[in-house]
Amino acid sequence: MGHTPYGYRIESGIAVIDEGAAGKLRKLYENYLSGMALKTAAAEAGINTYHGTTKRLLMTKHYIGDDFYPAIIDATVFQNAQEELRKRAAALGRLNRAPKENTHKAPTIFTIRDIKKRLDNPVTQAEYIYSLIESEVS
Repeated sequence: MGHTPYGYRIESGIAVIDEGAAGKLRKLYENYLSGMALKTAAAEAGINTYHGTTKRLLMTKHYIGDDFYPAIIDATVFQNAQEELRKRAAALGRLNRAPKENTHKAPTIFTIRDIKKRLDNPVTQAEYIYSLIESEVS
């Protein structure tokens, strides 16, 4: 079983809204859309968390309802929050960043010396065999 999102609890296998937490979530969305920063919006809503966690709360699609979770947030409010997140990220130059290229390449050419020992312990046998691998790439 996975993690139950903030704002819900499970009763007899069914997700139900935790009204206390749901009220805080609704206030979080309202605060953020009114222009507050992520952490400030959460603190003012009574949610003590970091800005990264606040962003994840704003991006949790379960809050608009699905097959298992009842809706806490209106779909329009949720969509407005997503647009505001993108708008603020763009204003800070955080969109369209090219990911850093992985310059380290694992060796793909290797040889293995002859296996001369058979050990009873499979972990020890694996370690022994691994020690026989010789990379041909420097």
